[in-house]
Amino acid sequence: MRVLVVSQYFPPEPSRIGDFASGLAERGHEVTVLTGKPNYPGGDFYPGYGFLGQTRERHGSVEVVRVPLVPRGNGSAVRMALNYLSYALTASVLGPLLCRGRFDLVFVCQLSPFTVALPGLVFRKLKHAPMMLWVQDLWPESLVESGAVHSERVLGWVGTMVSYTYRRCEAVLVQAEGMRPRVAKRGADPARVSYFPNWAETLYGPVEIEEDAPERREMPDGFRVVFAGNIGAAQSFGTILAAAEKLKDHAGIRWIVFGDGRMRPAAEERVRRSDLGGKVFFLGSRPVEKMPRYFALADALLVTLGRRPIFALTMPVKLQSYLASGRPIIAGADGETARAIEDSGAGLTAPAEDADALAGAVLKLYETPLEERAAMGRRGRAYFETHFEREMLLDRLEGWMHELTKGRSPK
Repeated sequence: MRVLVVSQYFPPEPSRIGDFASGLAERGHEVTVLTGKPNYPGGDFYPGYGFLGQTRERHGSVEVVRVPLVPRGNGSAVRMALNYLSYALTASVLGPLLCRGRFDLVFVCQLSPFTVALPGLVFRKLKHAPMMLWVQDLWPESLVESGAVHSERVLGWVGTMVSYTYRRCEAVLVQAEGMRPRVAKRGADPARVSYFPNWAETLYGPVEIEEDAPERREMPDGFRVVFAGNIGAAQSFGTILAAAEKLKDHAGIRWIVFGDGRMRPAAEERVRRSDLGGKVFFLGSRPVEKMPRYFALADALLVTLGRRPIFALTMPVKLQSYLASGRPIIAGADGETARAIEDSGAGLTAPAEDADALAGAVLKLYETPLEERAAMGRRGRAYFETHFEREMLLDRLEGWMHELTKGRSPK
């Protein structure tokens, strides 16, 4: 089957779509990815890329076609809007010129923004191919909850675009069960809506770390609470720092942060002001292939989200990586994320944006015997294998793909 994957983000940006595309290619499908010039999360083009220049490359056996866009820059509302709209425009106009020939299926990965669906609709029309939309983020709800857009007129336009898209998709996949009613309310045919969660790359799993491993020297000694990912408002990073302040007198607890984001400078300044320099450590981003080794050295893996109804309906993709790694997890989150931790028995939960409860959960795990913590990790790994294992999910997806394309004659 010839598949076009439409995604604004793709490696070297931190995106699981690279593994998704590779997974389809491993199963014998001919996969082309239509994406933008990489600039997330830092806001500038990655070295070797620019607005113009390289448009084609290979990601293993996957063909990658890149169109120009306006980089997100400092992340202001104007730059983000230009970033989103420029990709939608260039992928819709230049994409058909660069991605020629027939396609059996158009697969759109809708992270944020929803405008990524627009070039998908263009290809659906031009290629007479069914479109499968994987919803990772609910729009316009996310715009409202984040405060990014206040104009009722703009929100109305976005809502119309979302409803128009949902009604025309042959299949809508949602990454969390809680999203089903929302997409149906927006116009998706409930019979065409299916639950399709994220997974973790196969490199994630329990790892034995050598005593002389360099990763041990990079991380401070003590009870290591490890956060990995974007440092931003959605992650309620201030709640993490408030919890760290409350546990400042517990000498053995260390908070270790891997990743980057718009809030990192402010977070580092707060650490300095709060005299948490020996407690909270910002180690920056690391290659994804090294993260399982850092996770193996964690005593707890931390996931937090803001207290917003929209966040309670979704599940951050890092959770699957955490569960796969077989380490205890602490979640400062509501809804789907908390439910997964509680159902799996993989760790402890606290309500979103509740620094007292988060500090209490960290302290409780700190005082939990080592064997019980190890048992939490094993339960998390078992839950991952049952619900989020990569090959099982790809089997499910392939079945839907064949159902959609059966009897069709794409152009």
